[in-house]
Amino acid sequence: MPVAYEQYLVPVVFRPFAEDLAGRAAALNPGRVLELAAGTGVLTSVLLSAAPSVELTATDLNEAMVTFGSARAPGAVWRQADAQRLPFPDGGFDLVVCQFGVMFFPDRVAAFSEIRRVLAPGGRFLFNTWGPLATHSFEVALQAGLERAFPVDPPQFFPTFPHGYCDPAVVAADLAAAGFAVEDEQELTLQGRATSTADLATGYLTGTPVRAAVEERGGGPAVRATVIEEMAARLGPGPVTAPMTAYVFLAAL
Repeated sequence: MPVAYEQYLVPVVFRPFAEDLAGRAAALNPGRVLELAAGTGVLTSVLLSAAPSVELTATDLNEAMVTFGSARAPGAVWRQADAQRLPFPDGGFDLVVCQFGVMFFPDRVAAFSEIRRVLAPGGRFLFNTWGPLATHSFEVALQAGLERAFPVDPPQFFPTFPHGYCDPAVVAADLAAAGFAVEDEQELTLQGRATSTADLATGYLTGTPVRAAVEERGGGPAVRATVIEEMAARLGPGPVTAPMTAYVFLAAL
């Protein structure tokens, strides 16, 4: 899964936002930075380039991602870690960053409270979340393909998780419950550029948890063909450019 995620999805979907978030992080001039849900290290590597003097600790819950990311971005210290039970002392970081990870925290207020605990006085928490599914053209097309392939009980991973935490008021309330104040919040739309719709579909079907959902439903090559056909009908076969919307939050103690 990490290989497919890195090959097919990172350049198209995640790198544009990683470059934005790394620029915002570097502008804060942090010394000690903790990254949560680092995945294969796309934000990690961009941040190390944007702010080469930072002491960066990158973490992910998934050990396979940690293994992959540590090879991709060896300039960071990599550790497996649960955001709700961080293995770090109080006040150890100036900045915590997280790219498209907070949506997956089972208890967001608990995770935000842990983030607050490991921040030094004056520390900040910088992160982004996806907007509603309708604002991400690639994933609208993907979901349509899945619903065509599975007319009954289609996989609901993307509406439920990546796009399931898309109300800024709810995010702000959770931050406040954990003791944060929202210093800045912005809606950001960037363009994703894919050379091939078929490759993009392959990335989603093999490099995300949709893979398990499809396998549970007995999906095979016919599912991939149907999803590619539907995505190509909506986006074109490629190259294709499409908008993706996210929210960026900067929270302070």
